[in-house]
Amino acid sequence: MFSSPEVGQLVVVRKRPFVVMEIVPSAISSASDAKATCRLIKLSSVEDDGLGEELEVLWELEPGTSIHEKSTLPEPTSFDDPKRLRAFLDAVRWGAISQSDDRALHSPFRSGIEIDEYQLDPVVRALSMPKVNLLIADDVGLGKTIEAGLVVQELILRHRVRSVLIVCPSSLQLQWRDEMRDKFGLEFRIVDSDGISQLRRKRGIHVNAWSHFPRLITSIDFLKRERPLRSFRETLPAGEEAAYPRPYDLLIVDEAHNVAPSGRGQYATESMRTLAIRALTPHFEHKLFLSATPHNGYRESFAALLELLDNQRFARAMTIPSRVQLEAVMVRRMKSDPPPHFDSSDTQEFRNSSPRVRFVLNRGALFGLRFHSR
Repeated sequence: MFSSPEVGQLVVVRKRPFVVMEIVPSAISSASDAKATCRLIKLSSVEDDGLGEELEVLWELEPGTSIHEKSTLPEPTSFDDPKRLRAFLDAVRWGAISQSDDRALHSPFRSGIEIDEYQLDPVVRALSMPKVNLLIADDVGLGKTIEAGLVVQELILRHRVRSVLIVCPSSLQLQWRDEMRDKFGLEFRIVDSDGISQLRRKRGIHVNAWSHFPRLITSIDFLKRERPLRSFRETLPAGEEAAYPRPYDLLIVDEAHNVAPSGRGQYATESMRTLAIRALTPHFEHKLFLSATPHNGYRESFAALLELLDNQRFARAMTIPSRVQLEAVMVRRMKSDPPPHFDSSDTQEFRNSSPRVRFVLNRGALFGLRFHSR
């Protein structure tokens, strides 16, 4: 007799921990017992480096599976030392993540990088938005990739984001994949011609590359082609209008100025890159655009880029966007702007930091961490 997993139960499959998301009965019978019916078990990874990764297995045919059975609480025989209990409560409190508390950030403490204080501003801004539409327009060298990684990791930890698509120039695909893996522990897979060929050899010619993994990276010049774009549309719900809830969670566009329409006279001429991003944006709940030079000198082109980011706040006809509305979605710092400095022994008020950022930095001192200013 096979032990039966239940929805929500923790299981170990292929030496990795998963949680059971769904159980689908199957008509296939196992070889060992013709009367036993196999079940298709849909699993979701709970590992830090594979958070959100899904797996489907036939439970009765899968070797080496185990279930963490439910157990009762142990009988109390003695009391813990008060210091040990206090340390346990502090660990629980520091490790707990609440979607309603946007003051306590966890991504800075779970990433393997040294963070400058100003790099916390985008993630704080993102958490304050019910729907993240953010343009990070920091100058070259200020760490836009790190800021984007902090936003992604924080939203994943809070279960606000599961699927992520990064669109960037082809020369930056490997850099994005390596930095997300090495600095944030997030595994991304590249979707290109070679990747699709390898995927079809493993899973068959009818597999859709856009739905095989929750976190993907692709280049804008590959995406704008007819076949990749048509394949992506096959993963969307039927109908021309965007469905709710959105089928995808977060879209990141690196070097976003490359997808902005080129300004010519009084018009903004849309390129194939622009049309590709315009086809994608309605189907993503959150959007994050990165560019050191978002304005190419043409107001019409910049207005069209803002419309791609947030079509509820901006429109192409508004060639001069409101300063208040622009500041609500754009983070802009130059190298000449001195970054705020933090010292755990002498906390100072930061001219460019919000109260939430100051809270996170003071909280970092509790962990014995320092944020370095370069």
